[in-house]
This record gives sequence, C-alpha cells and structure tokens, in this order.
Amino acid sequence: MSEAEITATDIASDTAVAEGRLPSFAEAFRVWLRIGLLSFGGPAGQIALLHREVVDNRNWISDRRFLHALSFCNLLPGPEAQQLATYLGWMMHGVKGGLAAGIIFVLPGAAVMLALSLIYALAGTVPVIDALFFGLKCAVLVLVVEALLRIGRRALKGRTAWTLAGAAFIALFVFKVPFPVVVITAGIIGYFLPGQFSHAGHGQAKHDAPALIDAVLAADPSRPERLAQSAKHAGFMILAMWLVPAALLMAFAPGVFADIAIFFSKMAVVTLGGAYAVLAYVAQDAVESYHWLAPGEMLAGLGLAETTPGPLILVLQFVGFLAGFRSPGSLSGVPGGIVGSVLTLWFTFAPCFVFVFLGAPIVERLQSNTSLSGALAAITACVVGVVGNLAVWFALHVLFRGHVAVALGPVRMDAPLLGTIDVAALALAVLAAVCLFQLKLGVLRVLGITAACGLVLRFAMSL
Repeated sequence: MSEAEITATDIASDTAVAEGRLPSFAEAFRVWLRIGLLSFGGPAGQIALLHREVVDNRNWISDRRFLHALSFCNLLPGPEAQQLATYLGWMMHGVKGGLAAGIIFVLPGAAVMLALSLIYALAGTVPVIDALFFGLKCAVLVLVVEALLRIGRRALKGRTAWTLAGAAFIALFVFKVPFPVVVITAGIIGYFLPGQFSHAGHGQAKHDAPALIDAVLAADPSRPERLAQSAKHAGFMILAMWLVPAALLMAFAPGVFADIAIFFSKMAVVTLGGAYAVLAYVAQDAVESYHWLAPGEMLAGLGLAETTPGPLILVLQFVGFLAGFRSPGSLSGVPGGIVGSVLTLWFTFAPCFVFVFLGAPIVERLQSNTSLSGALAAITACVVGVVGNLAVWFALHVLFRGHVAVALGPVRMDAPLLGTIDVAALALAVLAAVCLFQLKLGVLRVLGITAACGLVLRFAMSL
C-alpha cells in the first residue's frame, strides 16, 4: 500500500472515529421531537429549551457555538428559534439533521394550530383548551426568566457586553426602536471593537470535557467543508421548491391560494424581529387589503399561536386557514382551510431552510475571523437584552389583564395597570418557579403541573 493510500486510510479512520462520538441520528431525532413538543412560549422560551437540551443536559454543543449560531440566526428574517434548531441539527448530522430538527420544531405546533384553527372556524373558542394553555403560559414565563439568567451569565463577559445588553433592552422596551436596527447596530459595534467582546460566550456550560461537536471537529477538521457542500446543494434545491410553486400558482391558479403563496413568501423575507414585529404588517394587509379575517381575529390568532408549541409565526397559519376556509371559489370550507394552512406553512418556512443551509457554512468558515466573531459576540450580548424585553413583554401579558401605552417624548412603552393583576396567573407562575428553581423538576413535569392547575383554577372560578 502506498504512502498516499495509507494517509487516506488514516484520515478515513479518524473521520469514522470522530463521527462515532456524535449521538446517532435516531437519538438526535428523539431530542428534536421532544423539543418540538415542548417548545412553548415563543422564541425566548424555545431558545431556553434548546439551550437546556443540547448544551446543559447533553453537552452536544458548546456555549460558544450555540451563541455564535444564535447570533447569526438573529440576523435572518423568520423565526430565529426554528432556524437555530435547523443550524444545530445541520452541525450534528448535516442536511438530514438540519431538515429533521427544523421540520420537527414546527410540525407539532402546526398540527395543534390546524386543529385550533378548525375549532375556531367552526365553533369559536373552547374553554377547556383555553384553561390548559393558560397554565402553560404561566410556566413558560418562568422558563423564559430562567433562560435569561442562564444565557446572561454565560454571554455577558465584561462591562461593554453588559452595557450593550442593557442598551438593547432599553431601546426595545422603552423607545420601541425596530428590532433590526438594534441588532445591526450591535453587530457594527462588535465588528469595529472585537476586542471588547472576545470572551463573550466562550465558556463551557458546566462540563469539564469539551462539547461533542468540538471534539469531533478537532479530530476531523475537514468536516465543515464536507457539510458545506451538501448544504449548498440543499439550499438551492429548496429555493427552487419555494419559488417555482409560487410562480405556477400565479400563472395557472390565480386567486386566494396564489395570493397566499405570494403574501407569505413576502412575509418570509421581511419578518426581521419575529412574529410581533410582523403582526401589524400582516394585520393591515390580511384584514384591510385581502379581507381574509376581521381585526379582532388577528389577535385571536396570536393568542392561539402563543399557547401552542412551535414558533409564534404560526399565527400566519391561522390567517392562511381562514383565508382558504372563506375562499369564494369551489375549494372552501374545511378542505380550503387545510389547503390554505399547508400553503402558508410551506411558503413561510421553506425560506428558513434556504437561509440556514446557504448561510451557516459561511458563518462556520469565518469563525476564526476576529471582526466577524466580534460582531456576532456583540449581537449575542444584544440578544440578552432582546430576551429580557421578551420576558417583560410576556410578563405584562400573562400577569396583567390591562395595559396602558406610555408616550412621553421619545419614550414609547407599555406599562401594566396595577389594578388588573391576574392573581391566578401570578399564583401559577410562583408555583412554576418553585417547581423549577427549588424542586428542580424537569420542564415536562413543570408544564404538566401548571397546565393541570390552570384547568382546575379556571373551572373553580367559573362555578
């Protein structure tokens, strides 16, 4: 055997050993499914759950890589938590891992949202379901706070990072500065001052051993390049699968379903800031231009999306369902609603896989670039402020029934009406905090306890 052949054999052997250190695809699939089923509470709660599962509990991904990926996903339009799951799945098992993680992240919530949309269209709201999800929301509030504390401890290294996180929170909560402006500004600061953020998020979570993915990359340095090739092919293939059906619907089937394809494709590329940022735009066009639903129904849809697992952007599925359900054509009612729902999901989430598969390999390749690392580390610090803003927003809407908009000069913030505090919600949130922080119960048990207690409380209050 020649020296070249021996070298190639050694490399192949090292690669096989490195791959063998990773969990099997089946094991990872079960974890992604668990996350998909439990990902309540919008992006803050979902990012918290992802971090707990793949960093804290299993040490598959290091804090540094997790936060690096999160910073990149925050720059993308669309649901950042779903894109983060796709990115992490791709790092673990390539394209099939990214597809599995990203699809499973959405499917459980989409199934629940389809059922709730159907119930809403046919019968209005259902008190039992509302009561169960009331308890879940209270638990998710505590999970978001826990995530804020945990991510903050690991992402904020140094006075500059703390200052940037605080400034991001104030800009978002107090002055209502658009989310993209806050994130891009943080990235620019980090790009030109990389030394101020060089240590952000580089520590291990609680493990002495390096994360599995880091150990694999150390043994197999060529792995990212191999993953990049297949990701590029998958990205362009999904791009075609996104754009070609939209063009065909426009050309051969104009009407509600073509409108859905175009409208939600636009949403997919302008939804920087997530569901809340796009809500006003969707409400204006879907209500005033297309007349798919009434103004109050938009808020009902957001309420349904907040109480289901999966991205909050699933509120768009509710809009698409009602558009198809009320279609004036031959395909209307329940069949039209299902078609509208499926089209909405495809044209909303297909672009997410395009963005990740085409962008993630570039970000991984540039990890050693000091300026880019500084920019992403600054965005990571900014994300702590973003999560803090989401936590406060969530607390206002879970714990208080009434709010007032404060407008004083440049200040544009929401404040609670103290007399409208929801005592039942506060009690359930305290119960969830005791279960999580004091009793150290798992996420599933905490969610189950608060959901059951929410059902009992609502039933008792109705007597």
